[in-house]
Amino acid sequence: MTEPTNSTASTPNNRDDIRALRDRALADNRPADWFDPLYVAADGDQNQIPWALEGAHPALKSWISERSLTDIFQIPKAKALVIGCGLGDDAEAIAQIGFQVTAFDVSPCAVGWCQERFERSQVNYCTANLLNLDPHWYGRFDLVFECRTLQALPLSVRDRAIDAVVAPVAPGGRLVVVTHTRPTEAEPDGPPWPLSPAELDRFTQQHPLELAWERELASPEGSPRRCLEFVRSGSS
Repeated sequence: MTEPTNSTASTPNNRDDIRALRDRALADNRPADWFDPLYVAADGDQNQIPWALEGAHPALKSWISERSLTDIFQIPKAKALVIGCGLGDDAEAIAQIGFQVTAFDVSPCAVGWCQERFERSQVNYCTANLLNLDPHWYGRFDLVFECRTLQALPLSVRDRAIDAVVAPVAPGGRLVVVTHTRPTEAEPDGPPWPLSPAELDRFTQQHPLELAWERELASPEGSPRRCLEFVRSGSS
């Protein structure tokens, strides 16, 4: 799950369409419900998904290339969870390293799309809602990867969403977050809703996490885009 960008007015999923889906979901107090209608409207056309990329996200590629993952994780035994997997490219990239990957999205349509794109994949694709995760996932994963899912959810559920992202990380495990950030606590007009300084602080002030690695990447949208790796205290 990633953030919408400006699309041409001729596409079914242009920015006005996305805002209309957002408004309906927020009015129904179901802030994650705007994603599945968007995937359904795309009707199998990847070009109609505003956040779809060719391959894995550049921030994930950077993290993979810069970190000594075989020294950090017990590959191939290590388990990874990909949050808001979208069309599955990030999950596949992590699986190629040797992780045992579970990837979920709130959109059944997106999950089905992943399964069709990667018919022979070893990734376990499934439908789940970040705001209502299965407690059996808590503390079970050596790596949790979150790419711009948090910023796609409104501020009204931001703290709850951050806590949900942290929950599956095992003691001694790592959480990698890719997100746009904003300099103040003022509420932006989203989506996306970039993370504020206080929201970033929540990872380490409200949870047993320490920042282990960070990169800032160029962003065509203007707001800073950051990749942060946290480590959870304790041993696996």
